[in-house]
Amino acid sequence: MNLEALQVEVHRLIQTDQPEAAEALLRPHLAGGVGPIPLWRQMAVALRRQGKMGEVRHIQMMLVEHNPGDLTARFDLSETLLMLGEYERGWREYQYRYSLAHTVAIERKVQRPRWGGEAMPGKTLLIHDEQGFGDTFQFIRLTREAARRSKARVILEVNHETLALARRSLPEFEITARGTLPPAFDVHCEMMSLPMALDLKLTDLPGPIPYLLPDPARLEHWRRRLAGLPRPLVTLAWAGRPVHPNDANRSMTLDMLAPLAHTGAHFLPIQKGPAAAQANNPPAGMSLMSLSNEIRDFDDTAAIFCLTDLLISVDSSPVHLAGALGRPTWVMLPFVPDWRWLINRSDTPWYNHHTLFRQPRRGDWPSVINNMAQALRDFVQQPRQTY
Repeated sequence: MNLEALQVEVHRLIQTDQPEAAEALLRPHLAGGVGPIPLWRQMAVALRRQGKMGEVRHIQMMLVEHNPGDLTARFDLSETLLMLGEYERGWREYQYRYSLAHTVAIERKVQRPRWGGEAMPGKTLLIHDEQGFGDTFQFIRLTREAARRSKARVILEVNHETLALARRSLPEFEITARGTLPPAFDVHCEMMSLPMALDLKLTDLPGPIPYLLPDPARLEHWRRRLAGLPRPLVTLAWAGRPVHPNDANRSMTLDMLAPLAHTGAHFLPIQKGPAAAQANNPPAGMSLMSLSNEIRDFDDTAAIFCLTDLLISVDSSPVHLAGALGRPTWVMLPFVPDWRWLINRSDTPWYNHHTLFRQPRRGDWPSVINNMAQALRDFVQQPRQTY
């Protein structure tokens, strides 16, 4: 088999979820640690699908050393390092996330220097969000530390959907909406570049929690709306945004959560998007009242989280909003999760009220849900306060 045919076959095996076969096909051609660079790239993909992150790291380090100008390789390395908790170099490599095929849409060409963590009294620092809602909820916590470290006037720019939450929670800063013209500034920093500028370490996390605050008026509205419902009240989200590049790996259907139906919990779906309609036909025996059509924005969601007992969700923005509010959350994770959840642990340094339920094997959601059902039966028996 020539090189081109080999690459085509390996690609087919990976695309059809056969990474073990792809690895076996590649091994003889990479014996002794030598071989064509394209095959090493494919080997890294095949190994990553199997969760062999140590070997993936070794290959990606080699690829970056061989060609430091390969930005895709550097970005791939950053995600591996961050997943392994190697934050010092991981954040540095993460700066190469721009100008890639899947990041062109989020990149901003700012004609000012990027802040590198230095003190600059008398200057103005613009901190702006860049990616999804969950990223904003996760990294907005670093704004105050950036202001303290920089000694600068800080302007914070966020998307319209999180503007009210940000203004309420960080009242000491001038906060503007993305898409409007910000005041004049001297330097800028993307919100997800703050960890690099601040030299963020695992031991620095989680920091003060909660760092986002609900709207008192919405709290009162939802307190009346939820009054009298049976406890515990468990909010539920089973699918992320369909446009997310990894959505097929992280989302599921409501029917798959059928083992949760007879645990004694009362479920409040907060699911948005096309998957919300699945709540019209819940699994047999599931006590459920959907709130999806009543939720207008993240202020409603935040208030609901503060009045209910637990969020169960796939890896999407609600888990980060709940974490920022300090609310108990159980996260259902695929076998190889997003880098921020690290590996081989059931907790997360980012949020001190989260429990992670991980697939033990690729695609094995039933094990996750069965383990969660048993934990939920125990949770139902625990005493709890009334909100």
